[in-house]
Amino acid sequence: MLPVASVIVDFDGTACAHDVAVDLLDRFGPSGWVEIEDATLHGDLSGRACLELESAMLTAPLKEMTAFAVEHCPLDATFVPFVRWLLDLDVHVAIASDGFGFYVSPILEAAGVGDLPVVTNTWVGPGDGPAVAYDRAHAECIGCGTCKINVVFDARARGPVAFVGEGISDRFAALYADVAFAKDVLVEIATADGVPFVPWESFDDVRAHLEWTTTLPGPVEPARCPGWTLP
Repeated sequence: MLPVASVIVDFDGTACAHDVAVDLLDRFGPSGWVEIEDATLHGDLSGRACLELESAMLTAPLKEMTAFAVEHCPLDATFVPFVRWLLDLDVHVAIASDGFGFYVSPILEAAGVGDLPVVTNTWVGPGDGPAVAYDRAHAECIGCGTCKINVVFDARARGPVAFVGEGISDRFAALYADVAFAKDVLVEIATADGVPFVPWESFDDVRAHLEWTTTLPGPVEPARCPGWTLP
């Protein structure tokens, strides 16, 4: 029996071997997206502000962008076996993504795991307002589009929660999960936030840790998310 009842996984750069949003911007967007990405990395823009600016740059037809994502952005080779292993053990698995939203399910479907629950933003296309709708946002905070903390809280009803991520948008979920798996930028962020984490490179590493560990560090769980932003 595993020590967790749920595993929540980030998508871009985590479940997927690529940061799909970056690949789409590089293929279909103007050069200005790089400055927006840098500003977000340095804390000058919130996740939602970055999402709104970058999504407005993608004006290509949705069908064309989706086809590009499915063809050029495969899942991590160890992800699908990892998911099937967890499901065989009756462990809940879900994707939590704070990206453009439209490409997540098609990529999962192409890999044969299209039935996984996906919590993300909804693409509505560029126009007079934001190109994404925040269907899974926090009721008050506007720091992120998709509130990954709420995804962790919802999963906690089943028991302890593991979160697997790698980027800036994973910071807050890592604070509230019972165990966080971190690589790339999330390693630096988790270290700065005082979050105990397990380093990983492939989902085989995550599986190995979950198989042998019997104790979890537990969530840091500050009283209020450090990314809290009101309108």
